[in-house]
Amino acid sequence: MDDVATGRFAPSPTGDLHLGNLRTAVIAWLWSRHAGSRFVVRMEDLDRVTSRREHERAQLDDLAAIGLTWDGVVVRQSERFDRYTDALRELDAAGLTYPCYCTRREIAEAAAAPNAPATVGYPGTCRRLTAAALRAHERSDRPPALRLRSGAIDIEFVDAILGPVSGVADDVVLRRNDGVPAYNLAVVVDDDEQGIDIVVRGDDLAPSTLGQLRLYDALSLRRPAHAHVPLVLSPAGRRLAKRDGSVTLGERRALGDSAADVVRWALTTSGLDTDTDASTPGGLLAAAVPAFDPALVDRRALVLSEDLLRQSLRSPE
Repeated sequence: MDDVATGRFAPSPTGDLHLGNLRTAVIAWLWSRHAGSRFVVRMEDLDRVTSRREHERAQLDDLAAIGLTWDGVVVRQSERFDRYTDALRELDAAGLTYPCYCTRREIAEAAAAPNAPATVGYPGTCRRLTAAALRAHERSDRPPALRLRSGAIDIEFVDAILGPVSGVADDVVLRRNDGVPAYNLAVVVDDDEQGIDIVVRGDDLAPSTLGQLRLYDALSLRRPAHAHVPLVLSPAGRRLAKRDGSVTLGERRALGDSAADVVRWALTTSGLDTDTDASTPGGLLAAAVPAFDPALVDRRALVLSEDLLRQSLRSPE
């Protein structure tokens, strides 16, 4: 594996971490530590309604319980709005922003129209507004979001897990209509400022990468490498949720699992051997560092069984 430098884990503090989150955190940590590099934790707490400090504390406690260590202080996006504002000014000065008055419903309806272009993202409605239409919107009481004028540029990159990826960058939202900086802008600014060289995250976020790479280019920032880890899914093939059973560290402990059991599970499902004398979470992780290889990570989603979600990891299925 080529050497990489700083990696990160950046959850949103909106609830407890589940097994999929913890497994991705373990893989991200191993990726950096294998290279002898830094690893940081960032709280993506832009949403002031759902983000809570108690969730942040619980998430950090869970990460520490499974043996993860990080370098430096935990950064919060809610404390970095000045950085995002500076980036917005730079993009605006370059003519790369425009106001968008569309609601989510209007965007969904436009995408579902019979003659709609075969694109996943925003159809560009407000990018094409006439001067009269723009003035009419400005006289209304609906505040606009701010979008990137991407220019329909083709973006290509090689994901360390998914392989070659290409497509047209979307006109991503840069600032929401409530004035809060949007995730796509914040993550680009933060990853650059924190010196992130490898972004390891769930593959549900892969579609947003093209727009983010366009932002790196527009801001003249160096692109990091990306590795999108296939999700851990419920027996029904859905994203994990509390309704599926014991999916959090606390719930696993209630079934009789230790933090070390959860780490063994995360390592085993990432293609790593846990045949070691180590018995603590930190010891298990340390033993796995030399053997870590991204090629071991399965490219398919990991579907949990109903038995695993209702009994201890140490119980035979």
